Formats: sequence, structure tokens, C-alpha cells
Amino acid sequence: MISSDIQFGGIPAPYFDYEKARVCILPAPYEGTVTYGRGTSGGPGAILKASLNMELWDEEMEANIFEIGIHTLSPLEKCPTPPEMLERVYSSAGILVREGKFVVLLGGEHSLTQGVVRAYYEKHPLLSVLQIDAHTDLREEYDSSPLSHACAMKWIYDSGIPLVQVGIRSTSEEERAAYEKNRSNIFLASQIVNDPSGKWMDEVVLRLSDMVYISLDVDGLDPSIMPSTGTPEPGGLGWYQVLALLRKVASRKKIVGFDMVELAPEERNPAPDYLCARLLYKLLGYVFAGGVSSGQA
Repeated sequence: MISSDIQFGGIPAPYFDYEKARVCILPAPYEGTVTYGRGTSGGPGAILKASLNMELWDEEMEANIFEIGIHTLSPLEKCPTPPEMLERVYSSAGILVREGKFVVLLGGEHSLTQGVVRAYYEKHPLLSVLQIDAHTDLREEYDSSPLSHACAMKWIYDSGIPLVQVGIRSTSEEERAAYEKNRSNIFLASQIVNDPSGKWMDEVVLRLSDMVYISLDVDGLDPSIMPSTGTPEPGGLGWYQVLALLRKVASRKKIVGFDMVELAPEERNPAPDYLCARLLYKLLGYVFAGGVSSGQA
């Protein structure tokens, strides 16, 4: 595996040493099936660039999260077809999973999620998936492709992997059968906003197995804080809602890996890029809460 020229957060040596790192960030700048706004191939690079301007001391956890060891790999090369690209992601993630690394996939488009989930599912057959997203992504195919970003969750659902979908506010008639069958695991954004008590988060946790993979499509966030995405939908989750959910899941379940996909950066508005970098870093802090130090002498 080849190291990236840019290490996430610009963290100091030896904390990005591959052999010692517990976390490996795998950038995959691919957008082979996008259908509305383009630009997701620029997502991984924008997140890494923004992370260089991020404070590494986290005020919430009072810790230097980077001390868990975070290694950023060189971006995966684009393949000519979606099946080949998915196989490349699966193969690369599989190596990391077998070596005991915690994998963070940076997309790129959402179709790539399947590759990482396949790698983890082989190791953890009782895996469940938490999807934060505006869309259900349960189509059989889209634009004649079963590997479209609009079908990102169908393989997971068809494989019998428990799939909990949060922040949903857009689906299609073609997805209706799968939507109805998975309805008890779907948390609509409209329901969440009408539950200020936060009890919906407890329900999310109850529907997940002990081992959890998180797929975070940035369009699950409200476009007021996340306009940089190809398929924005009004009425999404807020920053503190997402943090509260991730914190609760991490405190009660074992998160084995996650992805962050569908950022389409805009040159004149770097704020969403920075949001993604901070969210990635904070989620790592929640996952490894017992393994980061205060950084105090």
C-alpha cells in the first residue's frame, strides 16, 4: 500500500506510521455513475486539504485523537467501469481489514460503499450497517446500472445485512417494495425533527447489531451546512444531531469502519470540506474514546 503525499490533519510523526496506525484512510476519488451535480471525485482531496487547517486537540473529548495513529493512503486509481472500480475498492479494503486496520473510505460516490462492506462482512458475518443519507439508495438499477450510486444499499439489503437508514427524505416508486420491508429500520428526517427528546436515537441503536459499519453520505446533512453535494435535499440533519447519534452508537456498539461519500467541493465555499474533515476526526474520537490521551505532559 502506498502512502499519500498528504497525511490527514498534517499529523506529526510517528503517528502516521503505517505499521503502528490503527486507522487507515483510503481515498477513492471516483464518480463514474453520478447523475445530477458532478464533482465527487474531488471530495477526498478537498477533505484532506481542509484537515490540514484543523486543530488536532478536540475540546469535547479533551484529547489528541491523532495519537491513535492515522495513516492516509494514496488515492485509488480510477478504473474504466463500475464493476472494476468496486473490485478495486473491495480488494484494497480487504487487505486493510485482514491486517486489522480500521478503514475509513473517502469517496467519491456512494456506490463504492459496497466494496468496503463486503470486506468487513467476510470478517464479521453479524455486521450491521448504519446509513446516514437523504436517499434510500435501494433501486435495482439506475441508468441501466445495478452499481449506480442510486443502488448503493441494495446489495447490502439483499445480502440480509441489517440496514438502518437515518435522515431519509427522498425515495422512488421503484424502491417501494424494499422500502416497505425495511420500514421499521428507516428513520425519516421529518420524524427526527418532530422528536426533540432524541428517543429516535435509542431506537436506531436497538436496531443495530453489536458490530456496525457506518456509511455517511454527506447529503444526509441539511444543505444549509452541506450545500456541496450532487444530490441535495432540503430538511436534513444538523451538525449536533449527527454528532449526538454517532456518539451514542459508538458508546453502545463496536464500530468497525466507516465511509464518507458524495462531497462535491466548491472552490468558493470550503466550509463543507472542513465540516467533513472535522466530522471524520470526531467520529474517530468517539470510536477510540478509550485509546486517546489528553496530550498532557
